[in-house]
Amino acid sequence: MINIENEYRGLVSGILGSGVNKDDRTGVGTKSVFGRQLTHDMALGFPLLTNKKMYFNSARTELLWILHGKTDMKYLQDNNVTYWDADYKRSGRTDGTLGPVYGAQWRNWKITDGYYTRYEDQLLNLVKNIKENPSSRRLMVNAWNVGQLKHMALPPCHYAFQVYINDGKMDLMWIQRSADVFLGLPYDIAMYGLLLELLCKETEYTPGKLIAQLGDCHIYKNHIDAANCYAYRKETNDLPELNLQKGIDIVDGELYIPSKELITISNYNPLPAIPAKLNVGK
Repeated sequence: MINIENEYRGLVSGILGSGVNKDDRTGVGTKSVFGRQLTHDMALGFPLLTNKKMYFNSARTELLWILHGKTDMKYLQDNNVTYWDADYKRSGRTDGTLGPVYGAQWRNWKITDGYYTRYEDQLLNLVKNIKENPSSRRLMVNAWNVGQLKHMALPPCHYAFQVYINDGKMDLMWIQRSADVFLGLPYDIAMYGLLLELLCKETEYTPGKLIAQLGDCHIYKNHIDAANCYAYRKETNDLPELNLQKGIDIVDGELYIPSKELITISNYNPLPAIPAKLNVGK
């Protein structure tokens, strides 16, 4: 079985050892590699890294924000998630939202046919198809809406995901154009791991493999020391357990999303956090 701790450590070490120097929109600069894949067998535990302390609330809050189709800053701030604040300020927006980002695309993809405009709920369609046609090769959700990119505070980094069902198990693969490997990617891993568990819970499938397909994998130059600190840590602890009382379901034709109180973890014993500065584009 493949463990995300080993996969992630290998990616970090590979970038530190052979990444190329690249400029970027933040002005900080990165060490970067391209085209990497990470895999985790969900049977080994919930993929919240233990080699450095992470905050489950951040991954849970952002996923619930997306699942509810929200794009506002208030929901995030009310739940103590503040890393979108800088992008909101940089964007120059004044409406309290990040524009038509992830939640808008997953739940309200805008379609204009001549004079008629309608909105497609991709997530609702996905859950319906998982229940009715689990062998389909179209079990996917896309956030890269070319016609609306310019209206977003930040174009989607993780822009599509697909599920695959076979022999009673469900695998999930997401595709990510840009991965801030030291700071952001661990939360993306936890978020999609949680999504897989939520999709499985009410459909009675067992979570199988979680797969990340990554484009530009980079470590910012002001994260190099922190990444080296992580790479030198050899101790690992058992991954935590996810305690999920309810999953995503369809109730009376509407999508049901469980509240955060029904989604908790236990037995999480990480090593201390490794601080790193959040870098924001200009």
